Amino acid sequence: MMKYDAELFSPAMKDDVNVDKIHRPSLKYWADVRRRLWKNKLAMTGFFIIVIIVILAIVAPMFSGYTYFEQNYARINVKPDGQNLFGTDNIGRDLFTRVWVGTRYSLIIGILAAFFDFIIGVTYGGIAGMANRKVDAVMMRIAEIVYSIPYMLIVILLSVTFSSSQGISLLTMVIAMSLAGWVPMAILVRGQVLQLKENDYVMASQSIGAKKGYILKNHIIPNTLGPILVNVTLTIPRAIFSEATLSFMSLGLNPPTPSLGVLSNEGLQGLQIGLAYQVLFPALVISLLMFAFNVFGDGVRDALDPRLRK
Repeated sequence: MMKYDAELFSPAMKDDVNVDKIHRPSLKYWADVRRRLWKNKLAMTGFFIIVIIVILAIVAPMFSGYTYFEQNYARINVKPDGQNLFGTDNIGRDLFTRVWVGTRYSLIIGILAAFFDFIIGVTYGGIAGMANRKVDAVMMRIAEIVYSIPYMLIVILLSVTFSSSQGISLLTMVIAMSLAGWVPMAILVRGQVLQLKENDYVMASQSIGAKKGYILKNHIIPNTLGPILVNVTLTIPRAIFSEATLSFMSLGLNPPTPSLGVLSNEGLQGLQIGLAYQVLFPALVISLLMFAFNVFGDGVRDALDPRLRK
């Protein structure tokens, strides 16, 4: 057996002063979520891209010196220069102004569609999850029927049905997207409600006479905000891309109101005669928005996942 020199070792001394000292401050859940999200470089890159694009959509048209509908027949199909940073279109309108105004409309459509998806989906899914089995079964069969129809087909049918001779209004497009896109949110919320309503704090609230609406509003929905926020962040780019697709199919907003899809559709005609810049700039903004919202949504999902906590 190996022998050790006792002089090399000494008994560990218990420090009664620091035994209960907290060496690292505790973080609340949302503070920890922000910390992990901030450390996700790709997600924060997407966030800053979104912020920059939103600022440009609000501010850039104010300082361009042009309106989005102003025509200058002396400068038709002019390539980007010092006077028109993004060039002009086939009737002399400034593309720099139209791209950022179009970005503004596309963002409004995406945010409003996500908002209405949130309201309808959370309400429908929450009621289905808290109701009895028969009501839940009927409500979910209705949701499954709506979900079985392709999303874009419903949006196109509703948009064409409620459109005027001049095109589709912004409100009509938002309503069409909301009526077609609320089902995933409802299914998500219903699943969360079914899981959470069996918890002890819900049963305790029921035992003192709390009604289902109160329990849903104050106990269950606040605990489902994580998955809901992730779904919302991914709904916005889907709505923007759907609007761009509709506009590219000539089912866009009423002229001369621009959107990124409308500008891409108009720029395609310029591409055929060698004016690629007319489609390049709106397509670039769409691509950046899709990238930014998707990587930011993925980052939010990872930050909200407690299993990834370190």
